[in-house]
Amino acid sequence: MTSILEAEPIINRSASKGHLPEKLTAAGRVGRTGVWVMLLVYGLLSVVPMVWLLIAPSKTAAQLNNDAPFSFGSFANYGSAWEHLLTFQDGVLVRWLLNSVVYTVAIVLLSCVSAILAGYALAVTAIPFKRTLLITTLVAMIIPPVALVIPLFIEISNAQLFDTPAAVILTSSFYPFGVFLAYIYFSTSIPKELYEAAKVDGAGEFATFWRIALPLSKGLFGMLAFFSFSASWVNFFLPYVLLGSAENFTLPVGLGVLFSSTPALNPGNGAQQSVIGRPEIALAGLILAIPILIVFLLSSRLLVRGVLSGSVKS
Repeated sequence: MTSILEAEPIINRSASKGHLPEKLTAAGRVGRTGVWVMLLVYGLLSVVPMVWLLIAPSKTAAQLNNDAPFSFGSFANYGSAWEHLLTFQDGVLVRWLLNSVVYTVAIVLLSCVSAILAGYALAVTAIPFKRTLLITTLVAMIIPPVALVIPLFIEISNAQLFDTPAAVILTSSFYPFGVFLAYIYFSTSIPKELYEAAKVDGAGEFATFWRIALPLSKGLFGMLAFFSFSASWVNFFLPYVLLGSAENFTLPVGLGVLFSSTPALNPGNGAQQSVIGRPEIALAGLILAIPILIVFLLSSRLLVRGVLSGSVKS
């Protein structure tokens, strides 16, 4: 009869060769199956609405009600839906779209530049009150943006910037989350020996940042740009409060006005603006969603590099 001490080397050799007990193998298969089922469910919940949104503008209002949910209409209906959208307030939708592009580009540039500079200063330089500034940044991340709307409104009104592009751009460029991400990146992903070597060679703080830190932070910039773009492109509440005229509206704010005046979503309006129905609303939502998808695909490599930065230490 084999003793426990004699059997132990046999078990260790079997495990080292990949021969695991059947119970452990079965448990692993069940676990992997559960993970795949969960991912499939979440994938369907994310993909199915987007697929429907892509297909919906290809149908007429009658086809949306009577045909199968994922049946395709015709490409000509996309053009018809776009023409119907342009009838709303003499094509103001194009103005809203251009406003969103200009506002978002300016916000992304300002927020990324300020976040990278502030994060580098907190992580590398010997500025006074560094700990206090870092704690303040963390507190600013915790405060809900809605809580800052009233003080921001008062500040913008006193500066006589109400209903101007600067009101949205300046307030939306406040990006404490980006500052904290940049601080973590420069603290963990770039060896401190590089900073010290640059200073030994006579480089100042700006030269060290420009020649050492910035070229190594492409992943960080991609991550900050994506998060900043996603937040500013779909931001509704802050532009809604700080903008008063329709010509300065962003696309989300303008679409809110359009949807509220459309009988398809607000039957109380009766026959007013009846040319805009559910296919047109779906196309408007698609116009709002596609830029985020495009930016994600373009920045996916930089985004993954930025997320994984600092996870492996050399």
